[in-house]
Amino acid sequence: MRAAFIEELGPAENIRYGEIETPSPGPTDVLVEVEAVSVNPVDTFVRSGLFRTPMEFPFVVGRDLVGTVVSAGPGAPGFAPGDRVWCNSLGHGGRQGAAAEQAVVPADRLYHLPAGVDAAEAVAVVHPGGTAFLALFTHGRLGAGQTVLVAGAAGNVGSAAVVMAAEAGARVVAVASAADADHCKALGADTVLDYRSPDLRDLVLRACPGGVDVHVDTSGANDLTTAVDVLAPRGRIVLLAGARSQPVLPAGPLYMKDGAVVGFVISHATTAELADAARTINRLLADGRLRPRAVEPATLADAARTHRRIEDGELHGRRVVLRPGRPG
Repeated sequence: MRAAFIEELGPAENIRYGEIETPSPGPTDVLVEVEAVSVNPVDTFVRSGLFRTPMEFPFVVGRDLVGTVVSAGPGAPGFAPGDRVWCNSLGHGGRQGAAAEQAVVPADRLYHLPAGVDAAEAVAVVHPGGTAFLALFTHGRLGAGQTVLVAGAAGNVGSAAVVMAAEAGARVVAVASAADADHCKALGADTVLDYRSPDLRDLVLRACPGGVDVHVDTSGANDLTTAVDVLAPRGRIVLLAGARSQPVLPAGPLYMKDGAVVGFVISHATTAELADAARTINRLLADGRLRPRAVEPATLADAARTHRRIEDGELHGRRVVLRPGRPG
């Protein structure tokens, strides 16, 4: 079969597109005919070696897929040939990736795709959606009636976080560019603030006199000084982006508020946590509420170029979706 793969860690140009051996599923695996694959920033971390994880070369890149079940092992109940499915946790932890004509997916990491949902739109949001869910609810413990600040709210993870938080009954303060204010409002944000405002801290406190219960910065800037300043008593700061950031933590003000800072990467999520997120993702997909802002189609042969574009910062708010098939 044809796939996008690497034979050693390194730059985007290490990704090759060509023939590799077709994978063989085990008894608890499902063999999936791949229809669509998205490209995430975390894919570049794995490929480059920034995020170290067990892998066997040649290593197929990519986390997320939407496809159709070809066969299911005896230990993979609930899946049958012809089922349309999705996964957002391949390509790390010793698992081969998604950017291939066929992929082996452990049954406990595979979910049915709701009827009528477009493959490209679904695959573009399942990774941001999973990340947003874990940030808000698993680690941020966000509840109805609480206030969440989402920085980078117009991005892929930020947009999913706004939708999920609003749907859960939280008050959402979105921080984004002024040009993205209408987009954030349409997603469900109650208040939108321009991240370029020199008095952003004061604007947040004016909008939230009692402070912010959960602070989520999807942009990776991780300004912990401001985050602690605007935090409510017993508020939570969730770190999920900015792998190279090294901000200063005002520890005294944080502990005086009984506050907490927690970081996570979706790669460390348990299968139970991922399945919990998947239930919410599927509900919002079926309702048409969780959708990508913009999808750019490409082929598996474009994987290297797409990785380079992500690293060069060219894809703000857009998702590239790769499809199997020979380049035209």
